[in-house]
Amino acid sequence: MATDRSLATLIRALQDTSSEEQDVSRLLGSATTLLTILSNPLNLTLLTAQLLSAPAIWSRPHGLHTTVRVLGIFNSAGIQVVKNEESSFAPNSFSPRTNLAKGDWVIAVIKGADERSPRWRHLLALGGLLLGFEGQGRRGLSEPLRIKLESAIVRALNLSLQEMESGDEFAVNSLIMTLCHVFSLLGEHEKSGINHDILLPRLSWAPFFSTEGLHYGYFLSTMDADIVEGASRKFDWSIKSPTYLQVQRIASSPLIASLGSLSRVIAYFIDHVQNLELLPALIGDISSFTRSLGIQWRQNKLSEIDLKEESTYLSDETIRTSLPLIWRVLKSAFFSIVVILRSLLARVLEDVRIHMDSAPYMAIQTLHILRNLYFISSRMGASPFSQYTFVYLTAIDILSQYPTQAEAFLREIRPAESGLIPEHPLDRCHDLFFLNTAEHFPTRLTAQVCEDLITDATPYLGVGSDHRLIEIFEAAHSVVLAVFLVPHNSGIVAKHIHPYFDALLKVFPQNLSSRQFRLAVKTLVRITSPPSPISVDQPLLSSTLLEIIRMRSEQASSVPLQRVYNPPNTADNVTEDNTLSEQCVLALTLIDTLPFLPILLLEEWLPIAAETLHTIQDDTMKHKCQQRFWDVLSNGEMDVNCAALCVAWWSTRSGREVVLHGTPKKVDTFMSGGLGEPSKL
Repeated sequence: MATDRSLATLIRALQDTSSEEQDVSRLLGSATTLLTILSNPLNLTLLTAQLLSAPAIWSRPHGLHTTVRVLGIFNSAGIQVVKNEESSFAPNSFSPRTNLAKGDWVIAVIKGADERSPRWRHLLALGGLLLGFEGQGRRGLSEPLRIKLESAIVRALNLSLQEMESGDEFAVNSLIMTLCHVFSLLGEHEKSGINHDILLPRLSWAPFFSTEGLHYGYFLSTMDADIVEGASRKFDWSIKSPTYLQVQRIASSPLIASLGSLSRVIAYFIDHVQNLELLPALIGDISSFTRSLGIQWRQNKLSEIDLKEESTYLSDETIRTSLPLIWRVLKSAFFSIVVILRSLLARVLEDVRIHMDSAPYMAIQTLHILRNLYFISSRMGASPFSQYTFVYLTAIDILSQYPTQAEAFLREIRPAESGLIPEHPLDRCHDLFFLNTAEHFPTRLTAQVCEDLITDATPYLGVGSDHRLIEIFEAAHSVVLAVFLVPHNSGIVAKHIHPYFDALLKVFPQNLSSRQFRLAVKTLVRITSPPSPISVDQPLLSSTLLEIIRMRSEQASSVPLQRVYNPPNTADNVTEDNTLSEQCVLALTLIDTLPFLPILLLEEWLPIAAETLHTIQDDTMKHKCQQRFWDVLSNGEMDVNCAALCVAWWSTRSGREVVLHGTPKKVDTFMSGGLGEPSKL
């Protein structure tokens, strides 16, 4: 009787529309307890129906937090029923519990999801039961009952999608949140029964555009009003400011907290959607969101501060507390978008039904999305994680099959003011993405577009040392070298190689890493050596480049270099080492070029390069150069004829002695019995 009175009191309270949030929390706690102790199936059905329709809960819902709390009621009740059953055989177990069998209890709760409540709320009861009985490895349901419950969830989901009004944002978000929680527990057969075509657009809309999600990124621009200059003349974003509290609410919202699992659900639906026209529409929506995100970020004072200057212009509290919060939200969005893009591009590669016009469009939109998000990913290094690398390179590979679209894309994202370095860090970030991306396309571009790439890269090649721009400098050098390497660009090489080499010598070592310098010179020698077309018109060019390097090494510093820039990933076998001096790097540069020289020139430069080693005074540096010399001769970098020459030079022409000990001093020869010049006789 006491239980019945408690149930009656709870039901009356659930009808009160004036209940405050604290009262609702207390009511939900009481409901959880009652669900686990009621033994009358009719009372269980009644309580479930009241929870799914009660005005006290649903007349003024506290966003998705209300959804999660109601879902949690049935989850907690299911867990408790499983625990009660497991402890029923324990001695002295007197805790109140239902007398119903587990299967009967589940059926009674399911019956409460009736016509008195909207169908999408039925998912809260059904999903909560599945989580409570089967979540975290529990096996609380018999196989037939689990299949029945999963089928009921899918049926309720599909019917909800058909009946739901398009403007009911709360209902859509609640449905998506519930699906995120239970999706991993559904069997493949049940997953295949979901209406993918209707659900996919709503899945992608909720986290990025709804007010419970990131809402177009509008919060980034509103932050600007609360970022003020403090007494120390540093900008401060107070943790007590309204916009900081707003970002805190966004970060803790159920939809953003579940972005990881939600992105995996979206990826699954992308893999299984039947209406292929939804895929270009989906990537277009994501592109619109990221474009809006970038526009809102530009309106924020934080976007005007370079990463390397944050300690100079931001307060300690902002750096330590406020800033990490906003980057945590942005990185969550970035990671989820990359997961979605990976499935989109994988579908493009695998599905032959996708029209060939859609492939370049989706590749271009993917690159636009990555460009819009580059202010986030650039803080994490060149390749934040493997899925990002797959998405980026796959989009480039797809687009490279369509030269006309590739040229149009590069023209679209090239710097707005060609020949100038922009002042705004976000513009420089976009320039870095442009240069890194353009490096992959020269073989598919016309000579005129390649010429334009060199024009765009030129401002970053020879300017003074600026620690903020080192990464962009290296990207610019890589673009120029990529253009030079294309066989049909011999005219461009003849026009630009001399000023480029001068710029290269001016910026090393202060403004260019030894890794990039060695790679650049090696590439130039390769370009100017036979069978390159330029070697016919300027046959002495490669020798001239090497001679300039040798002459500079004679006056170069022997002090170890400071690390200019530490690249996250190094694709070639030339690695950065801050224990080497400028003189040592120049000697290594000469050694690196040997495999690309024609045989006659190689015969000339083998002893010269070997002699250069012994201008290095530091034994450790000299040993590294000797080791690199041996690697070049022995590890297969040479072709057959050059390798045979190296073997002969090393073994029979004193090559080994010159590398290890230097050129032996000449000793005068005399006939037997002759006297040397110092003799007085």
